[in-house]
Amino acid sequence: MTATMYGIKNCDTVAKARKWLEDHGQAYDFHDYKTAGIDRARLEGWVEELGWEVLLNRAGTTFRKLDEADKRDLDAAKAVDLMLAQPSMIKRPVLDLGDRRLVGFKPDLYAAAFG
Repeated sequence: MTATMYGIKNCDTVAKARKWLEDHGQAYDFHDYKTAGIDRARLEGWVEELGWEVLLNRAGTTFRKLDEADKRDLDAAKAVDLMLAQPSMIKRPVLDLGDRRLVGFKPDLYAAAFG
């Protein structure tokens, strides 16, 4: 299976991850969820596997600009709704390896994943 990277093409971290994959000869598909969106079932699966706390980018500008009411009382369902409404709130990249997902980019984790 070819890995699929989910992210936003103009994100610096996504660019570093894509360069790493290309430099290491790893084939992958790219899904820009800012332009192509993300479906609820996939996002809910990621939340179940990884936890919404891992996926919701609370440090980003988009989250910080939310009304305080939207930031309060976060749980999985509310986090999924926020990320569906504004996919730029999803931490990136999310690299789908088929049997597991990696969130963010750390060269050592990518190296271990691709052995």
